[in-house]
Amino acid sequence: MSDLTSLIKSRRSANLFIEGIEIPDKDLNEIFNEVKYAPSAFNLQHTHYVVVKDPDIKHQIYEAAHKQYKIHTASAVIVVFGNKFAYEDIGRMNEGFLNLGVIDKLEFDMTVESVTDFYEAGGDAFMREEAIRNASLSSMLLMMVAKDKGWDTCPMIGFDPEVLRKTLNVPNSYVPAMLIAIGKEDTRKPRPRGYRKPVLEFVSYNQF
Repeated sequence: MSDLTSLIKSRRSANLFIEGIEIPDKDLNEIFNEVKYAPSAFNLQHTHYVVVKDPDIKHQIYEAAHKQYKIHTASAVIVVFGNKFAYEDIGRMNEGFLNLGVIDKLEFDMTVESVTDFYEAGGDAFMREEAIRNASLSSMLLMMVAKDKGWDTCPMIGFDPEVLRKTLNVPNSYVPAMLIAIGKEDTRKPRPRGYRKPVLEFVSYNQF
């Protein structure tokens, strides 16, 4: 079994964390330095993370998340946002290629125009879907990297998005995708892993 396979099988959503364990900024920065390599459409890197460790703000997130106890015990709560208008950065994301001569000015201009048109033609609903889709890709990598570095996580979708916005002063262009509680799992009462479908139940080839 490869190290990756072991990591995939050992990562699971923690329902309870050991209370009082601090996660150092150094550990978080190491995690995010690997997470930045997550894939994103057109390399737009739609995701923005807000790490909440301050007890008062963390309590407000706890309230916004319907008082889910895992937030209370977690070392931190990471709030994941996706930028609906990430496409507006397409020029900046490709300036390096232009300056290095990897692409010429014509290709640069065509890329900026085509990506901009693609998102704007899709409208607000598409931009919102893209924000959440790409933030979710990044979030999965975050949870894997965290596990690799000895930290347990739990993705969470139960929260009031408007309370999150107000609490964290979030611009309207950012869509909340999920919360990720992070810490050290309390394994004193372990639960067996939930049922997993056999492959042929969720995979088809060539047609549904």
